[in-house]
Amino acid sequence: MSDADRAEERDTVVDYRFSLANERTFLAYVRTALALNAGALAVVQLLPDVATAGWRRVAAVMLAVLGLVVVLAGYRRWSANERAMRRGEPLPDSWLTPILAVAVTVVSAVVVVLVITG
Repeated sequence: MSDADRAEERDTVVDYRFSLANERTFLAYVRTALALNAGALAVVQLLPDVATAGWRRVAAVMLAVLGLVVVLAGYRRWSANERAMRRGEPLPDSWLTPILAVAVTVVSAVVVVLVITG
């Protein structure tokens, strides 16, 4: 039996509810990334009286990069979960959630400092 035959044998049909739940989770990551990007634009365009232009750009870049990381990592997570479900394997652990929490905390702290020091 070839490797392709074994892979076909392992891949099974997943209950569509699990697949749709996985897709909704991915879409939540996309919404989060879009919100981070909107926040980046808002910091640069709508807060001219907060800190210097350079510091606003730093905060905006941090938010935009975080948005990029979130959407790419969300896709990777969606893909890995879908593959694991089709193969009947346990879902992989997520490194994204703790990293996202720390990153949003750091960016939020920077924004708070910028607003306070105005």
